[in-house]
Amino acid sequence: MDPVIVVGAGPVGLALSLCLATQGVPVVVLDEGAGNDDPRPARTAVLRPDTAALMTRLGCSTLRDEGARWVGWRQLRRKQQMRQLPLGDTDGVGGAGGTGGAGVAVGDAERDDAVFPSPLHLPQHALTRGLRDAVIRHDLVRLVTNSRLDSLEQDARGVTVHTRGPGATWWRGSHVVGCDGARSTVRKLLGVRFPGRTAVERHAVAALRVELPWPGEAVLHRQPPWRGGGQEVSARPLNDGVWRLDWLLPARGELVTPEALVARVRDTLAGWCGETPPYDLLDTGVYTLHHRLARRWRVGRAFLAGDAAHLLGALGTQGLDEGLRDADNLGWKLAHAWHRGASETLLDSYQAERRTAVAARLRAADQSLTILRGGGGLRTYLPGTARGHDTLLADGHLGHGPLGAPPAYPHSPLAPPYAEAHTAVDTRTGAPVDNVLVTAPDGTTVRLRDRLGRGNALVVLVAPGTGVWDRRHWLTAGVMPRLAEAVAALPSPAELLVTESYPGASAHSVLLVRPDGHLVAAFGGVRPDELYAAADAARGGAPEASAAPDHPDRPDLSDRTANIN
Repeated sequence: MDPVIVVGAGPVGLALSLCLATQGVPVVVLDEGAGNDDPRPARTAVLRPDTAALMTRLGCSTLRDEGARWVGWRQLRRKQQMRQLPLGDTDGVGGAGGTGGAGVAVGDAERDDAVFPSPLHLPQHALTRGLRDAVIRHDLVRLVTNSRLDSLEQDARGVTVHTRGPGATWWRGSHVVGCDGARSTVRKLLGVRFPGRTAVERHAVAALRVELPWPGEAVLHRQPPWRGGGQEVSARPLNDGVWRLDWLLPARGELVTPEALVARVRDTLAGWCGETPPYDLLDTGVYTLHHRLARRWRVGRAFLAGDAAHLLGALGTQGLDEGLRDADNLGWKLAHAWHRGASETLLDSYQAERRTAVAARLRAADQSLTILRGGGGLRTYLPGTARGHDTLLADGHLGHGPLGAPPAYPHSPLAPPYAEAHTAVDTRTGAPVDNVLVTAPDGTTVRLRDRLGRGNALVVLVAPGTGVWDRRHWLTAGVMPRLAEAVAALPSPAELLVTESYPGASAHSVLLVRPDGHLVAAFGGVRPDELYAAADAARGGAPEASAAPDHPDRPDLSDRTANIN
């Protein structure tokens, strides 16, 4: 069977190629550029805990070397501090710090004294470089530079694309994924519309090395009191004493000259520090944010992901985060199709889950924009209004609530019937599971998140006390032999894990988890028939005969056997 063709070598395209290769699927990445990225310190990426963990799992080493975690979040309004939240590199269970509780809004969780995980902030060129280095190290990924797509054809067995450039040629693949940005050639060749709103927010941005009064803290200042402060300015720390500053501009304002931008820098620093401190200006720019959503994310064997499928970013929401979640979601489904064949239900579920989740994010952002940017009116004077506005902005920037939390897929076509009726745990069906400690049958103890992305479902038994038992005993004791037999009989490969506890789960509960970490169902004990039915639903049912894989061996990517000359 031919490799999967990924068009675009930005963070989403590279991440998808690594997701596939990690699961044993060969990939050809077509990059229209020369394979290098110009450093732009003012263009940065903010990764939530789930996407940061995905990047680490895929081997992106620059997160460790060049990423900065914020130690706190501070919100100011005029001359008054409105909120200060401590942030930490948490990897615990429950609350706002675990994946299962990330949907809690900042305002609600703050009242419960929850711990907030810190986002990871780094230059986007550093993220891309780390992913590119990981791709180069992987034998199953072939990165082809200076290759611009200009033709795409499909048939019952695969796709054929043509690239122009120094090595213009035809390529044959099992599927093609357009990760080629907002002006996606793949999307245009598929005839998919890309409606939405233009210029929902406009920002001036600067990256500079400077000392600010809040070392390591991210700051959002609304209605700053100094002349020319504008409506809103933020400061977010990077590594090596560098900060990224963003000023909210009128959506369709005048051209921002370099002189005007330098004046904003000096006035802002003076407003925060009392006088303008010494600083080293590294990079500046002006960018406009659009909100758009492609009508279709799948057309036959072709898919869209990242900015090719959606644009968002207002109020601190992160379009790159959503693109990386696209890659994680689509990666295991295409891997399943490549190795075992896939039903139309499984392949259609990518659009059903991810487009629905991003559409909900866009709706939340559009509704919040009306509240936050819609002008005055009586609501400006209502008690608690300012605090509510601050909560919305904190949710977007910190990754909580409707504006930022990792998505759940409760109405997925892959959800088993009556999944909610099986047994109660604190994670709802379709939501990301909590990152609990688990033990594998070989005795390895790791975080649950570390076992994701391998193409297998996870079956987790909640068994208090197993941590102090000898592995040889609990593997053959109690419900374990019966559960191991049930797992071996599942329609798709699954890994059996054991945990001491899981939030809301009683002893001997069994959780079925998808390869991307979303809960399929939880059972009160070992129920082989129900477990099998849930696992079958999670793979979309049996593949159609025409979708069965026909590859005896993997193709050799060391030469051009993957393309048609």
